[in-house]
Amino acid sequence: IVAVQSADGERLLLGANANWRGRMHSCFAGFVEAGESLEVAVHREIEEEAGVLLDELEYVSSQPWPYPRSLMVGFGATASDHQEARPDGEEIIEVRWCTRAEIGRALAGDGPIGLPGAASIARALITRWYEDRTRAA
Repeated sequence: IVAVQSADGERLLLGANANWRGRMHSCFAGFVEAGESLEVAVHREIEEEAGVLLDELEYVSSQPWPYPRSLMVGFGATASDHQEARPDGEEIIEVRWCTRAEIGRALAGDGPIGLPGAASIARALITRWYEDRTRAA
């Protein structure tokens, strides 16, 4: 799972999974394929699901995940430039670059989008990005 920030550090890319019917936006996630490193999987998943290429990638943390007996490995990443993101139309039905102000409102429960629950690594990655103003250039 990865939180992708814009090249200037001012926006965070979130996507709405088709299963959520657009009610919630979150970081992008996927499964590592056989023979693939974590880093390659992150680059592949973001390009497949949102059409965005990444420059910087850093490990942040992990979280045990009960289904399907997995480990969620959390990363932070920076898009290579301000690319027009696009949903894959299958898994992801909407993508949007959110400003820090929009994320702040969503974290307070008053935003234009819903966010994952407080116990999730996705929420931790989003909160980390929001609170870490030194990442913004």
